[in-house]
Amino acid sequence: MEKILTPFDGLFILQTNNFQDNRGGFQKLFNFDFFKENGLDCEFKELYYSVNKKNVVRGMHFQLPPFDHTKVVYVSNGRIKDVVVDIRKNSATYGQSFNIELDDQKGQYLYIPKGFAHGFKTLEDGSIVNYAQTSCYDREHDCGIDAMSVGFDWGLENPIRSGRDLTFPSLKDFDSPFSL
Repeated sequence: MEKILTPFDGLFILQTNNFQDNRGGFQKLFNFDFFKENGLDCEFKELYYSVNKKNVVRGMHFQLPPFDHTKVVYVSNGRIKDVVVDIRKNSATYGQSFNIELDDQKGQYLYIPKGFAHGFKTLEDGSIVNYAQTSCYDREHDCGIDAMSVGFDWGLENPIRSGRDLTFPSLKDFDSPFSL
């Protein structure tokens, strides 16, 4: 495994080895010792996955303190454009977005620290997105920002979105409790 820096403090791309042979492929996605040696939070409490149609936009999701969490995201089938926005008020990158294409071949996934909103756009039907989080879901602290307000060009006129995601405030109207 390799930890790749991004321009955002605490946000990393994690590169795994994608072993391929006549049977198919194999990837090791998590190694406790690697996470500990690299100062990465690895006390995961919940695992999720979503199966998505093409042109779905999910996000921008996070949980408020004290139920905020670090999250890792990877794709086990298909392709997505993964997007995070720094919502830590005193961060040099506050309000800025980072994006990366994740798929089931490159062996990359994203390590997202507390204080980032997360979302994605699916690029293929049947894309499966997996998440591991360091806190359990808490309905009272579940939150989000309108994905269309974060300054990222999703490249879609009519994305498929949930009713819940449509209710989120814009980034400029969100009073963030997060800081570095």
